[in-house]
Amino acid sequence: MLTSVLPIVLALFTVFALLVSYSAYSDISHNLSPQGCRMSWMSPSYLLQSQFNKSWTPLGNRYSLWLYREFGWDPNEASSRKRQLSCTPSNNHVRNSLPVLFIPGNAGSSHQVRSIASSATRQFFSSPQAVSSTFSSRKLKRLDFYAVEFNEDLSAFHGPTLQSQVAYTSRAIDYILSLYPANTSIIVMGHSMGGIVATSLLPADHISAAITMSTPHTLPPARFDARIDEIYQKNLRTLMIDSTPIVSLCGGAMDMMIPSESCVLPPVVNKNIYRRTVFTSALEGSWTGVGHREMVWCHQVRWRIARAALELGAANSPESRGVVLDKWLRDGGTLPPSTEEYFNTRLQLTDKAKYEVLPEELQLVVKTPIDSKMYLLPVPQKATNHTKFILLVSQGSIGPISPQNPLPLTVSVFTCSSIQSTPECQALEATTLRLIPNPNPAQPFPLPAEGSDESEGVALYEAHAAAVINHRWIGIQINNGDGRGWVVGGFDNDYAADKQSTTLSLLAGHRSRVNIRQKALSTEITIPGVRQNALLVYRLEPEMTSSACDAVLFAPLLVHTAQPIETHFFPLYGKSKRRILLHSHGAAPYVESWYASHQEGLKLTIYSSAEPGCTVKSLDLQIDWSATLGRWVSRYPTTIVIWAAGITSLLMFWAWGVEDRRGILPTVGDSLSAFSSRILPRLLLCSMVLSLFPLPVRFYLGNGGEPLFSVIAPLLLIVSTGLVYISWIVLTLVTWVIGRMWVLFHRKPFQISGAQRGAATSMAITFLFIFLFIPWQVAFLGAWMIQLYTCSLSTKHSQQSPVPQPYTRETYFSPTPGDAAVSVNDPTPSISQSQQGRRSSCHEQLNNLRHNWYLLLLMTWLLPLAAPTLAVWVRTLGTAGYSTPFDGDHNFLIVAPFLILVDLATWVLGPLLTKYSFEDKISVRWTLAIISLTAFLIGSRRPYDVFNAASISLGLIVITRVGRRYLGI
Repeated sequence: MLTSVLPIVLALFTVFALLVSYSAYSDISHNLSPQGCRMSWMSPSYLLQSQFNKSWTPLGNRYSLWLYREFGWDPNEASSRKRQLSCTPSNNHVRNSLPVLFIPGNAGSSHQVRSIASSATRQFFSSPQAVSSTFSSRKLKRLDFYAVEFNEDLSAFHGPTLQSQVAYTSRAIDYILSLYPANTSIIVMGHSMGGIVATSLLPADHISAAITMSTPHTLPPARFDARIDEIYQKNLRTLMIDSTPIVSLCGGAMDMMIPSESCVLPPVVNKNIYRRTVFTSALEGSWTGVGHREMVWCHQVRWRIARAALELGAANSPESRGVVLDKWLRDGGTLPPSTEEYFNTRLQLTDKAKYEVLPEELQLVVKTPIDSKMYLLPVPQKATNHTKFILLVSQGSIGPISPQNPLPLTVSVFTCSSIQSTPECQALEATTLRLIPNPNPAQPFPLPAEGSDESEGVALYEAHAAAVINHRWIGIQINNGDGRGWVVGGFDNDYAADKQSTTLSLLAGHRSRVNIRQKALSTEITIPGVRQNALLVYRLEPEMTSSACDAVLFAPLLVHTAQPIETHFFPLYGKSKRRILLHSHGAAPYVESWYASHQEGLKLTIYSSAEPGCTVKSLDLQIDWSATLGRWVSRYPTTIVIWAAGITSLLMFWAWGVEDRRGILPTVGDSLSAFSSRILPRLLLCSMVLSLFPLPVRFYLGNGGEPLFSVIAPLLLIVSTGLVYISWIVLTLVTWVIGRMWVLFHRKPFQISGAQRGAATSMAITFLFIFLFIPWQVAFLGAWMIQLYTCSLSTKHSQQSPVPQPYTRETYFSPTPGDAAVSVNDPTPSISQSQQGRRSSCHEQLNNLRHNWYLLLLMTWLLPLAAPTLAVWVRTLGTAGYSTPFDGDHNFLIVAPFLILVDLATWVLGPLLTKYSFEDKISVRWTLAIISLTAFLIGSRRPYDVFNAASISLGLIVITRVGRRYLGI
C-alpha cells in the first residue's frame, strides 16, 4: 500500500513546489532589481536597401537590410515614412556620416534600432536638420543606422540559423562600407543573440567597436544544440585575443530571459585590449535594473549608447575608442579616463579673502554655494588606514564627473602643506570618483516608468588618508556657485565589520546585526563570512534613529558592491515599503566566476550628509527565502526536464531487469512505486554527496562542490520524479480519450496486423525523406504521435479483450527466487498445451503494450530536447520556405531507433523485443543506465548529449533485439 501511495505524494509535492516556485519567480521579477525606465519616443522611417540582394549573398531572399531615418530630422530622405521605400544614401551624404549596424537577437526585429538611432539623431541635431554646436564645433559626423532584418528567426535555439545570420551580416557590412569612402569603419551593436552574431564577425579591421546589450556571452540561453556551443567556444577564443573594443551592457536580475552572469565578458591577459562589462544598476545616470527587451528602449541607457557611438567617430585607435566608451558607458568602478590632467593641477592662494580655515574635525557643509571660495580643512592627527576624505557635490562637477547637464557649480580638492603667507596646493588624486543617485525619500527608487533624474545626481569624491597623511590641510575649492546645489565634505574613520556571521548561520535562520556609528558621511561594512552567489539573496532591514529625513540634503544611501563591475543602490529611508534585497551575478551555476566575488564576502557602504535626526542605527541581515527560491527556479528549469528523462530511463532499466528475471514486464505505475520506495532514497543520498565534490562548473549542477547548495540536487530530483508521475497520468488520460474516440468512430476492434512485408524498405524510404527534406526533429515528433496513437488503441484493445493474469505483484516484487514462467501464486498449476499457448500469447501482448508505454514515456521527456529545432523549422518554413537547408539536422541515424521501434509496435505479433543468449553475460539494458548517467552528470549543461545517449542506447537495443527480425532474416 505504501509503495502505491508514494508516487502520489511525490506528485502532490511537485505540484505544491511548482506553485511556490512560480510565486517566488514572480516575486524576483518585480522586486529583486526593480526597473525604472523612461519610455523613449521617436518618429521612425525605414528605407529598404534593395540593392543588397542575391547578387551579394545567397541569403538575400531570406533576410533584408534597412536604413533608419528619423522623420523630420534627418536632412536626406526625411520626407518619406514608407517602410517599403527603397533608397540608399547619396554620395554627398555618406561623406559626412559614419555607419552603424544594429543586429537584433532571438525573435528580434530590425525595428528595435529605432530607439538608439532616434536618440543619436536628436542629440546630433539641436533642431530638425540643424547640427548642434556640441558636434559642429568638433567636426563630428552624424551616424547612419542600418539594421538587419532576420524575420524574427529563433537563433538562440539553432546553430545553423545563427551561422546564417553571421554570414548575412558579414556581407551586409561589406555592402554598407562599399557605399562610403575607403578606410571607413563601422560600429556594430547587438542585442541579445545579436551580440553573439557581432562577436562572431571578429576579428575584422573594419569594425571599430562593438556594443552588446543583454548578450549571453559565456553561456547559451538555450543549450539544446551542440553547434551553438561550437560558436560560443570560437567566440570566447576571439574575445581573448582580438583588439576590437567591446562593451557588454547587462540588465541584471530584471532580465528574466538570460542569466546576467552569462553577460559578463571574460577577462583578457593583454591589458591593452579593451573589454568592459557594465551592469545597468551601476551605469551612471541609469541606476536601475533593465529587462531583456527593455534594454533597447530604456531612455537612461539608450541615450548613452547613442552618445558613445557619436563620440566614437572622432576616435581613430582602439585606445582612444576605449577612452570614449569609458566616458559614456561607465559604472564608476574605475576612475574616469580624463582625470590624469586634472590631478596635475597646482594652485597658489594669494588672496586671503578667498579662502577660509575650518576647525579640526569639523565637516564642511555649504547649502547654498555662492561665487568662488576655498575651504581649508585640517587633516586629523589621529588619522588611520580606515580614514577617508569624503566629498559630496549635488548637481555640480568634480573634475570630469557631473550630471549630463550640470549646474555651473564646480568643486576641486587639493592638499596644502602650509597656510602661511601664500599657501601652495596640489590637486589630490581620488580613489573613487563617480556619480551616484540622490533618491527622493517620498518616492520609491527607482521610480516605476520614470527612473532617476540624472540632473539631480551627486558627484562623489573619496581619497584615503594614505594620500594626505603627510599634508596638513585639505583644500576644497568651490567655483561658480549660484545658490543652487550643495557641498558636503569631511573626514571619516568609520568602519564596521561582522566577522561572526556566515552564510551557513544565515541559512540556519540567524540574523546578522551591524551597529553603525552616528553622524558619518561614509560607513564601510564588511561581512567576510557571507558568500555572494547568484543562488543566494539576502534581505537587509535598516533601523533608523528617527524618521526626519525629508528635509536633509542627502538621506542615507546604501551602496552594495556585489563585484567590481556590479553595484546596486538602495535608499535606507523612504516611504516605499520595497524590500532591500542584496544579490550578485558573480559566482553562478555553469558559468566561470571571473571575479570570484564570493571570496570577498559582503561589502556595503552607506553615504549620507550626516545630519542630525536622519542617521542609521543598525542593519539586520538575513536570507530572503522567497527571492532565493526564485533564483533557484530561474537557474534550473532545464535540469528538471533533463533529470526527468534520466529517471524515465532508470524506470525502463529496472523494469527490464524484472522482465529478464520473472518473464513479465511491470507496468509504469508499478515501476514508479518501486522506484519511489527503493531507488529514490538512495539517489537522494547520492545526489547530495555528489554535490559536495568540486566538479568543474560544466558538470552536474554547476556549483563546483559548494556545500551550501547540496540540498538543491535532492529537491530537483524529487520534483523531476513527481513530474514523471504526473506526465504518466496525463498520458493515461490522453490515451483513454483517444481510445474512446476510436470506439465511437470505428466499429471494427483494433488489432495488430501481423508480420509486415517490406517494412525495412519503407523505413529506408523514410530515412531518405529525412535526409533530403525534413529535419529529424520533425520525424521524431511524428514518431511520438504514432506511438501515442498505438498505446491508445492497444490499451483499449487490452481492456476489451480479457487476458489471463497469472502473474501478481509478488511475481516481480518478491525477492524469493523462482521460475520466471511460473508464479508462486498461480491458482492453476495444471493447464493444457493450448491454454498455455494462449496464455503465452496474451503475456506477449501485455509485455508489448507495457514496452510501448515505457517508450512513449521516454519519448515524451525527450521531446522538449527536439522541440526548439522543430519550432525553428516551422518558423523558417513560413518565412523562407524550403530554400533554407537545415545543415546537420538531416542525420536520420539519430532518430532511426525510435522510428523502427514505433513502426515495429504497429504490426509485430510476437514479442516486441527478443532477448538472445549472448545477453546472459551482459544485458543490453545497461545502455539505458548510460542515458541516466548522461542526464544527471552533463545533461544540464549539454542537454543534446542526453538525446544522443538515448539514440545510441536504443540503437544498440534495436540492433541486438530487433534487427534480424525487422530485416526479415
